[in-house]
Formats: sequence, structure tokens, C-alpha cells
Amino acid sequence: MQQLHPNYSLTRTKAEGTTKEEFINPLPRAVLRPNSFMLLDGEWNFAVDTQDDGITQRWYLGHQYASTALWPGSIEEHMEAAGIKERWQDKVVVWYEREFPLPQLAENGNGHSLLQLTFGACGYETMVWLNGKLLKTIEGEEVHHGEYTSFSYELHEADMRMMNRITVRIADTMDADIPRGKQESHVYKRGGIWYQTYTGAVRSIWLETVERNRLRSRVGVVSIVEDNLVRFNLTTRVQDPGNYILRLKIYNRKHTDEAPIASDEFPLKLDAGEKDQRVVVEVPDAKYWAPEDPNLYVLIAELVDESGYAASIETHFGLRKIEARGCCVYLNNKAVYLDGILYQPGTATYDEIKSHMYAMKKLGCNLVRIHIAGVDPRIYNLADKMGLLLWVEVPSPHSSTQRSRAFHREELLRMLALIGTHPSVVIWSLYNEDWGAQDIATNPDTRQYIMDMYHYMQIAHPQFLVVDNDGWQHISYTGRLKSDLLTAHLYTPDLERWKGLLDEIVSGKMEGVAAFPLIVGDPFFFRRQVPLIVSEWGGFGFSDYGGPKDSDERTMLIKAFKEELRKRPIAGDVYTQATNIEDERNGLIDAKTGELSVPEGLLKSANRP
Repeated sequence: MQQLHPNYSLTRTKAEGTTKEEFINPLPRAVLRPNSFMLLDGEWNFAVDTQDDGITQRWYLGHQYASTALWPGSIEEHMEAAGIKERWQDKVVVWYEREFPLPQLAENGNGHSLLQLTFGACGYETMVWLNGKLLKTIEGEEVHHGEYTSFSYELHEADMRMMNRITVRIADTMDADIPRGKQESHVYKRGGIWYQTYTGAVRSIWLETVERNRLRSRVGVVSIVEDNLVRFNLTTRVQDPGNYILRLKIYNRKHTDEAPIASDEFPLKLDAGEKDQRVVVEVPDAKYWAPEDPNLYVLIAELVDESGYAASIETHFGLRKIEARGCCVYLNNKAVYLDGILYQPGTATYDEIKSHMYAMKKLGCNLVRIHIAGVDPRIYNLADKMGLLLWVEVPSPHSSTQRSRAFHREELLRMLALIGTHPSVVIWSLYNEDWGAQDIATNPDTRQYIMDMYHYMQIAHPQFLVVDNDGWQHISYTGRLKSDLLTAHLYTPDLERWKGLLDEIVSGKMEGVAAFPLIVGDPFFFRRQVPLIVSEWGGFGFSDYGGPKDSDERTMLIKAFKEELRKRPIAGDVYTQATNIEDERNGLIDAKTGELSVPEGLLKSANRP
């Protein structure tokens, strides 16, 4: 069996062919641990469970697999490689299995460590067995739901053998209640702006040593730039109740070998289980994070037990403040125009994503709107370092039901737990164009749910701006907009019609501008109370939005349309889109090479107040 990472001792030995930079941040998450790990990526046994009887037949105790598959990868890729040409239509169930020898803990003998198994992302439904025993996630789930964020299992020594067998069952359906973004479902079929499914074992899987009593790999950061205070939200994971010290040390990112620029300690009395804890540290003479100067600091957080043993994690963060006031968006108390672009990575590799990000920067963008998809989480680290603002969206369900709203909320909370440390992430959309909230204009329950989540975000995550339903049909309650931004999707290839639409929308016209009324619920009178953003426009090259254009004609149109945007009191815009994807042939960047088909700086606004 092919092994892509031969290091079974869980030491820091570097695998052949890896580079120093890759090893510094090898796993798809924001938090680093000074521990040892072993990737389980590579060749796995693979089978499609066409009758969904693998559980009743107890495949987890032993099964004859006819095919193999390379993890990570999608179910669709693995079925095709196994010679199954037709795509699954309604429901798919697949099984993966491999063996690995008993790792020797590098910290063996001190009694502080245990093994943790982590999936970078997998789903939509995932079940895992170790040597035939069904595992539960750290959250206590026998079946993990979701396919865009990581989840972990603690492995107990009593369940391990000299040679261990891990078995994974993954199931997905076309259920329209499931958060799925622009993947096809029972409601929206593939074609046009709806894409094929890409599901299953889509991220890396690894074993690592972690401490019994530790901080989890999730850190939230809220900074107050007026007085250089930083609020850190941390999650403790404790097996042994007792008294602990939470110790924080902050370093300049380029000088971690020097003394910390700030440090503090917080005594905690912790029961077994998990606890969220917010603490505040002052960073003296802080430099702020901004696109033109993406200054980052390093946080080392330690959970110290009564014996003095310290379990540590490391992450970077930046001090920044984002606000929506009146006509403008303010970053660190300075008005900033958002020169944005819509981005759908699709099945792009991380190297391709990286080339796309640098190309978007060359176009003059300071904002990338990651459109309604789960993405490789390394994209957030990259944006932090490059100085790109990110607009993140929850992958939407395709039907509006109580069940779909419950799934949506769970997906949002999982994403928030893992993205809260990144200064680049500044805007969140709860919904897009009422996908999954089609009855937003008529159903008070739908509006109430969205308002509840908007209020939750304001209280629990004040470091973000929040859009209730991007594009149109924003919610007004007693004349107050339940969105930090008033956004509109405007598509026309005609310049004169474009001028007219912009004039109408800045004058406060709420109907007849976008595809649906801009406001639902109670009457809302714009009066420039919140910033106005044209969050989708252009689409030149996509037949539905005006037909194919060659690069020269497209360049001229973009320049003219962009000039009209900047003549008006508009806070930002998002051009559609960065790269071609399936039937949408309207990209400005080659999806494979990252080369631009238009001049550099095309989307950058001219300097003006």
C-alpha cells in the first residue's frame, strides 16, 4: 500500500521530499502544535455500498475491497477511478479502509499525551471505526454531519494494537436541506451556475499527539484598536479536573526568538470536559493589520497544570477593526473602498488557489468574496499574510425548512469556531440570493431565524460585518435593517442601463433595481444609513449575463462600469468573477496557470476621497 508519509514514530523526522516551509505549517488549520503527527493520506481500500447494507453486514469487522482510492479526493473521482462511469443520482454510500502500525509516542512515558485522529473535512455523514469499534468525535457524535470543517477523535490506548485498522463510512444525498452551496441537489440540477457534487474525503486525515489537558485548535480574536486590547476566545479540553493557569505570550511575528512583547496569566478552575474562555491582553504600541501593511503577531497560549506541565498551541493574529458607518466601511477607523472580486475555487488545488490569490491582488483587489463554498482552510492563512480582505459565506441549503435552518446554523457555528483567528476575514453572509430562504418575504419563521443569527453574530463575533441575505430581500424589522451592509446584485451588459440602475439604487429605490425587491419585512428608508455595496456585477463572458466578450472588449466594459461605480456614494463592489468554473465562462484569471487575461490593476479604484 502506498504511504505518502512514512513517519510512523510520530517524531519530528522530516519526510523525504518535503520542504522546511511545508513542514512548519503542514496541516490545514490556523493553529500549530509543537507535537508530532502522521498523515494518513495515500492509498486506501475503497468500495461503493450500493445497497447501503454495509453496517448490517458489519463491513467494519472485515470486508473484501475490490478497489483502492487516493485520500484526499472526492467520491466522484474515486468512483470513476474504480470504473464506475455513471454519477450517483440520489444517495451514495462508500467505505474506506487502511491499516497503520501502532505509533510510538515521542512523548511516551510522561503520561501527558494521547493520540488524536483528525479529518480536515469529510462528509456529509461520516462514521469511523478503529479495529472494529465505533468511535465518537470529541463532541460525542457517532455520526458526524457536515463536510466543510475539521473534526477529531481521541484514541484510547486500550483500543490500539500493534497493527491498527481504520474504517470510514461516508454517505451523502441530494437532500436540499443539507448545506451544499452551488452543488446540485433535488431542487437545483447541474448546469449553468449549478455544479456537480464534490463530496467525501476531500481533506487530509492525520494522527497526532495531543495532551490530555490542553487548548483545542480554535482561537477567536476580537481586537479593540483604540486601546490596543485583544480579546482571545480559547477552548480548554480537560481530562483531569483541577486548577490550571492559562498563560498567553505575544511576539512580533518576525522576532519570536526574542522576549514576548506582552504576556499574562489567568488562573482557571476546570472541570472535566470543555470550556470556552475569553481573556483580554494589551499589546503595547501595536501595529494594525491592513491590506497595505498586513502586520501579524504570534500568540503562544499554554494551559499549565498544577505540576507545571504546559500544553501549548501557536497561531498568528492581527489587530484590526471593521465597521459599517453611514456611507462607508471603515477599517481601523479609516474609510476604505472595497475593490472586490467573486471567487469560486471549485476543485482547484492549493497551489492553484495560491496562484489565483496573487492574481487577484495583481488585478487591484483588496477584497475576495469566497462564494458560498467550503474551501481549503489554508486560504485564510494566505490572505492574512498577503493583506487580502475576505468575505466568507455559509454554504447554503436549497430549501427553506426548519430542518434546513438547523443544518445551516450548525454549519455556521462549525465554520466560526475554526476561522475566528484570521484578521483577513471581515464579512460574513448568512444567505445568498435567498437560496435556502426562498420564503424570506412571506415566512416570519425564516426571517426570525436570520435575525436571530444576525444578533448572535453581533454579540458573539463583533469582529465581523454580517450580511443577512446577500443580493436582495434584506430584512427590515421595525424599520431597522438586520444587515450591516445593503448589498445588491446588478447584472446588465449595457452601460446606459448600468448608469440608470446605479442612480436608482443610490437614490433609495428599493424595487425594480435588482431581480427582487431589496427589502422585505417592514418598510425601510435607505437615507444612506448603512453602506451600499454592489456585491455582484459584470459576469461579462457568461451567456446569461450578456454573452461572450473577448478580453479587449471585456477590459473596456470593466473600466467604464467601474468608473460609474466610483462616481457615486457606494462603499464597494464585487466583480463577477475570478476564474471560469464549469459552465460559467466569465473569469479574468486562468484557472490552471493563474495568468491574467486582462491588464493588471484593472479592478483597482483610482485614488479619491
